[in-house]
Amino acid sequence: MKADVRRELSLDNFARSVNLSVWRLSHIFKSEMGVPPIKYLRLLRMERAKTLLETSFLSVKEIAHQVGVNDESHFVRDFKSTYGASPTLYRTRFLNKRNEEHAVQEHRTPLHDQITNIAKQNLLPSISLFLCLLALLDSV
Repeated sequence: MKADVRRELSLDNFARSVNLSVWRLSHIFKSEMGVPPIKYLRLLRMERAKTLLETSFLSVKEIAHQVGVNDESHFVRDFKSTYGASPTLYRTRFLNKRNEEHAVQEHRTPLHDQITNIAKQNLLPSISLFLCLLALLDSV
């Protein structure tokens, strides 16, 4: 399933390939994976769609096709139930967040990095940060 999320899953063929009944395969699969095979495939598809939304400029319709969902409205509904937002809204939020993080990175200074490292390394970061800022003010 992970190798090709586009393929349609036939439980009969899947069960036959491992010499089990459909019921027994579904039972074992759910006990091992926590979800039935069909739901697992849907989650894999949504995970792949999320990656494509974050890393490509493909349209929502093209992404739906890439992950093996032929009905765009069905794809949007599944994606929204998995991630809490439509694919378009998810992509917009992701890009906005990435742009904000990039802008913050551009405005960082060595002093900012030094203060951040001090705060991360100490058990009482707020006290260490306060002392570092006091020392900085004294030196000015």
